[in-house]
Amino acid sequence: MKLFDSHCHLDDRSYGKDLDQVIQRARQADVCAMMVAGIGLTSSERAIELAGRYPGIIASVGVHPHDAKECNEDVLRRLNALCANSKVSAWGECGLDFNRMFSAQKDQEHWFARQIEIGAELNLPMIFHERDSQGRFAAILKSHWGPHRKGVVHCFSGTRDELDTYLAMGLMIGITGVVTHKERGRKLRDIVRHIPENRLLVETDAPYLTPSPERKKFRRNEPGFVRTVLLKLAQVMELPSEQLAQTIWRNTCELFNYPGR
Repeated sequence: MKLFDSHCHLDDRSYGKDLDQVIQRARQADVCAMMVAGIGLTSSERAIELAGRYPGIIASVGVHPHDAKECNEDVLRRLNALCANSKVSAWGECGLDFNRMFSAQKDQEHWFARQIEIGAELNLPMIFHERDSQGRFAAILKSHWGPHRKGVVHCFSGTRDELDTYLAMGLMIGITGVVTHKERGRKLRDIVRHIPENRLLVETDAPYLTPSPERKKFRRNEPGFVRTVLLKLAQVMELPSEQLAQTIWRNTCELFNYPGR
């Protein structure tokens, strides 16, 4: 199989001592490409640096909703400038997160809308984060989203109605290791059956959300474990794993304009 981890955070300090080995294990698990998603200025710079160092890694730039309180036009200008680097293939991770409220709602909503606008100006696909936004994510996105835009709702964990809204807007849906979790993933396993094959991506969100059974042995997630996510999806959707892997590889390459389709 040829696998693409469509969302990970290899810039995280938890990989500081063994990143070479982590990437080697990913290659051994048939993970041929990885998107390292930026969540702020420093994170985005680090993602680009990693993409320049390792073949098969691409990067995104953006400001995570947790850090919206620290966002300003100068930060966005500097992120915009980073997009001149050929390794930058998307804008994000950006969106809304009303679960922990590390940033005020007004800050999250303002800078989310601004980042959608900048993504449009740059004609970059978007990587979206949504958690417990009570409809505000979809409302803001609808008011700023135009035809022919491309993006993915990463780590999807929403309702069937939310899924249908995202699909109607042409968005891709990113599935993490949560789909493998016995209790937490029960609802998600029911919903993924309603996602068309050509809208699916798989991701680890590493170092978070380690899939089962790996999380019984490893606290830290890593891109090589995206294979477990793919195999579980294939089982749930009753599709041959090789066929689904090929489709998802093609989906991800098309979204991020990655050579290899």
